[in-house]
Amino acid sequence: MMMGDDVENGNLGPYQDRPRTFPNMRSKTYTPLIFRILMGINVRVLVILLLLGFGYVFYVGASTSPIIVFVFSVCIVSFLLSIYLTKWVLSKDEGPPEMAQISEAIRDGAEGFFRTQYGTISKMAFLLALVIFAIYLFRSTTPQQESSGLGRATSAYITVAAFLLGALCSGVAGYVGMWVSVRANVRVSSAARRSAREALQVAVRAGGFSALVVVGMAVIGIAILYSTFYVWLGVGSPGSMKVTDLPLLLVGYGFGASFVALFAQLGGGIYTKAADVGADLVGKVEQGIPEDDPRNPAVIADLVGDNVGDCAARGADLFESIAAEIISAMILGGTMAQRCKIEDPSGFILFPLVVHSFDLVVSSIGILSIRSTRDSGVKSAIEDPMTILEKGYSVTIILAVLTFAGSTRWLLYTEQAPSAWLNFALCGLVGIITAYIFVRITKYYTDYKHEPVRTLALSSSTGHGTNIIAGVSLGLESTALPVLVISVSIISAFWLGHTSGLVDETGSPNGGLFGTAVATMGMLSTAAYILTMDMFGPIADNAGGIVEMSQQPESVREITDVLDAVGNTTKATTKGFAIGSAALASFLLFSAYMDEVASFANESFKQVDIAIPEVFIGGLLGSMLIFLFSAWACSAVGRTAQEVVKEVRRQFIERPGIMEYKEKPDYSRCVAIVASASLREMIKPGALAIISPIVVGFVFRVLGHYTGHPLLGAKVVAALLMFATVSGILMALFLNTAGGAWDNAKKFIETGALGGKGSDAHKAAVTGDTVGDPFKDTAGPSLHVLIKMLATITLVMAPVFL
Repeated sequence: MMMGDDVENGNLGPYQDRPRTFPNMRSKTYTPLIFRILMGINVRVLVILLLLGFGYVFYVGASTSPIIVFVFSVCIVSFLLSIYLTKWVLSKDEGPPEMAQISEAIRDGAEGFFRTQYGTISKMAFLLALVIFAIYLFRSTTPQQESSGLGRATSAYITVAAFLLGALCSGVAGYVGMWVSVRANVRVSSAARRSAREALQVAVRAGGFSALVVVGMAVIGIAILYSTFYVWLGVGSPGSMKVTDLPLLLVGYGFGASFVALFAQLGGGIYTKAADVGADLVGKVEQGIPEDDPRNPAVIADLVGDNVGDCAARGADLFESIAAEIISAMILGGTMAQRCKIEDPSGFILFPLVVHSFDLVVSSIGILSIRSTRDSGVKSAIEDPMTILEKGYSVTIILAVLTFAGSTRWLLYTEQAPSAWLNFALCGLVGIITAYIFVRITKYYTDYKHEPVRTLALSSSTGHGTNIIAGVSLGLESTALPVLVISVSIISAFWLGHTSGLVDETGSPNGGLFGTAVATMGMLSTAAYILTMDMFGPIADNAGGIVEMSQQPESVREITDVLDAVGNTTKATTKGFAIGSAALASFLLFSAYMDEVASFANESFKQVDIAIPEVFIGGLLGSMLIFLFSAWACSAVGRTAQEVVKEVRRQFIERPGIMEYKEKPDYSRCVAIVASASLREMIKPGALAIISPIVVGFVFRVLGHYTGHPLLGAKVVAALLMFATVSGILMALFLNTAGGAWDNAKKFIETGALGGKGSDAHKAAVTGDTVGDPFKDTAGPSLHVLIKMLATITLVMAPVFL
């Protein structure tokens, strides 16, 4: 990491001389290459280039469909709104100099790690792109591709280009999430000096900027790719590709997004939790100093981790979720339209893009509905921020229901089944209700206002062991209700689609799978507001750290503590939401995989028989993959945290004046430790996730070739994907909920319950929180990215298994 020489050498002067001045750790501000190039261009030239870019976008959009033009227009308006939100947030003051100095140090650490991490990811992405290109050059082609004249080389170039574009957009989404958080944190801290409501509004609008950009990029990226391929390949003209086959060319985009999201989540999760665990174990447990105390050498690394783990990684994560869901729904919509001989299939294919365009609209209204008041700081501090956020979410949901119904009537109406659009509208309603129930269930198990977390806190009064036992049992119990909700939603949506009246040439109902796709779209129809609530958490956490380190009055810390506790709950609820949407999206991708295998093999592939020994083994390997991946992710946090603990202990021993404010800690040393270790540790579990399905599929393909079972490799991979999805959902639910509950049980005790800070119950709760850290912020979030990446990689690599 590039830190100032004064920090590296510890030559910072007597601590008591500047008790509220943080050392200036700033290095040269990091800006990604693409932004440096843009800023170096003459303004007039840049305007001309932007106009040409907009002209191209609208030209290909108009050449494709008026629906694409609508999508482009909404996305551009949402980008303009995000610029307004950015200017509004950045117009807020940064507070006193000590706050700004701490924020600058956090910003430098986050940007330095981002630069190094994404440099590593980009190298791996280019290497994987070469592998994909080689595979597609020698793979077989589908009959549809042969009839349209789409050769192997063209298919290879298209897939690689889509993969790299998806990876690039996912990386930009991550950078946007981190960029706004490291600038908004200090402004939230400063606003907290005036009122809790103003601090809440700043944090929400900062998160809203990131959410609108991430969702807008996912939508417009796919729309541009789709319309470009449509125009370039002459889709719809005689002898060319059919529009219903075009979505299959987009799977590389989803794989690229999943690839970057997985490594971003792993690296960021290892970074943030290793620093957090190290800081808590030595600072809070051994030395008895408060959280985010400036005497703790690991505190800056901890605050940097909030940005690279919770903001940058989560932005890439949600980008990948939306991209995977849109592409899988487009594939299923095209397949159904082709089988049912629908005259104009464009509505069924482009429906997901329109849904998420309206998501941008309704979420923007929900974000802007949260306003500050003129109440005094004391009065505002009493107001529950969670209630305010839930009001905004309620506004967003109501509008989402109305726009979703209108979208289905506009795009899914067909003369063949005049009432089908109503069934699909109900499918969307099922998805929206599922999302709401998921948020409520996760809130119930992780908010200290409810019984489960309070019972967990009470168990801390009898020791560390009982706290761990209670937390594990709470996490295990929390998997039941979400699984029941997912099961009911899949069955309900499938039945509604099945009875929509859409039938194929033989008269068989054919809308069931598309019904589940529409339910998934409904669940993600408020994704931008959900991401806003998610980003709110780490921004509030950072704000609390800045307030503590700059030694602001206790009244200000009380406000940020309330926001931080609410942020822990919103992070947990959005993770539960992400798992639910991952479950439905993985089901869609699994169906799309089976359709693609059938296309390549030119034979029916609708069932997977797990009674076949090889197929059953594939299922076992899929379940094993989930447990092994989780183990490696958690152990990576443990090993890195051990290094942090040793370093913090060393500094306290060798610099005894730290505790008396006579010596400055060497913050940069801990930052460097967690940065290098997290980059090193993310490789092994990430490589396991990518290599496993390819190796398993290829090995059993060879075995099937010699035993006379040509589809054995594809069947084994299908079983691996199926079992990994089921095991991964349950494991992710357990890890996320248990970790969130442990965290808020500690927060509950810190409010003064059960003896408050420093009590034996508090020490036991800190232990539980420490155990839960890698659960909820490393292994858990990485798992729901993993199960979607497994689905996208099987889609891209399907020819390897045949």
